[in-house]
Amino acid sequence: MKTSDFYYDLPEELIAQTPIEPRDSSRLMILNKTTGEIEHKIFSDLIDYLNEGDCLILNDTRVIPARIFGVKKETGAVVEFLLLNQKENNVWECLCGPGKRAKIGTEFVFGNGQLECTVVDILNDGNRIVEFKCDGNIFAVLDEIGQMPLPPYIKEKLEDKERYQTVYSEHLGSAAAPTAGLHFTAQMLDKIKAKGVNIGYVTLHVGLGTFRPVKVDDVTKHNMHKEHYVMPEETAQLINTTHKNGKRVVCVGTTSCRTIESVATKNGCICADEGDTEIFIYPGYKFKCIDALVTNFHLPESTLIMLISAFAGFDNVMNAYNIAVEERYRFFSFGDAMFIY
Repeated sequence: MKTSDFYYDLPEELIAQTPIEPRDSSRLMILNKTTGEIEHKIFSDLIDYLNEGDCLILNDTRVIPARIFGVKKETGAVVEFLLLNQKENNVWECLCGPGKRAKIGTEFVFGNGQLECTVVDILNDGNRIVEFKCDGNIFAVLDEIGQMPLPPYIKEKLEDKERYQTVYSEHLGSAAAPTAGLHFTAQMLDKIKAKGVNIGYVTLHVGLGTFRPVKVDDVTKHNMHKEHYVMPEETAQLINTTHKNGKRVVCVGTTSCRTIESVATKNGCICADEGDTEIFIYPGYKFKCIDALVTNFHLPESTLIMLISAFAGFDNVMNAYNIAVEERYRFFSFGDAMFIY
């Protein structure tokens, strides 16, 4: 398939700039992947489509406020740093801009001196390896001076940093939010549990590769970014028990989906596991575990719309996206959602 097959025309005004309140009042498109039938609901209506004995799998990663601005000690020039992944202790891979100001050996200071760093290496893709110095825990410092690494299509300032976190976020490590989970409130999750739906957690730390466009014409030639995941024993057992009982595994977000499918592909079964995944799911892929999916609306020609097309069928998905545009749904990170079953 060609990358251009996954293009759809999206008016810029449909890109959601701010989160809706309350979280579960966003719109929800229901897509039956067998028939292609579409319904229009509100996100809180999702409960009606979950059955007793199903399990809902959530990604409990937490976004690091990883966008910080450093002042070059020598000249006072300002450089933006985006912390991508932790290599060891206070050594991080970072995206820097403008990069020409961040040469090897260059030193920067952040905030009121709470944080300093030295650029120690430059990778082939231009990312920097940076060693930070601070008193105490670097995550505490980032929480004080850092900004949320919102996607480039969001121009509005985020007033409350917690609105780019899920209500169940726990494990720090993501450069972007698992956005399908942003719609859930604690009260909605309680109602889901009260219906007899089990909830399990996986962790996949979302990388910025999520937002990188596919630059090759042939989809199969695209190289996926690497992301770290954890499948706990408790969640693995829940998934296996759910299927044994003839019930459905419902993933919240493409990140939860990629975690489960990575484990199933690697091990031939669902079991406790931890590692890095570069799994690329596009039409033709045979799903090994998931039965239904909660997801947001994704960028044209992105790996995420390719994953959705693999799960729900290319024609169904492109039709659903065109209808979403006609119906003025809100798109991307702070936008509306789909439930595909």
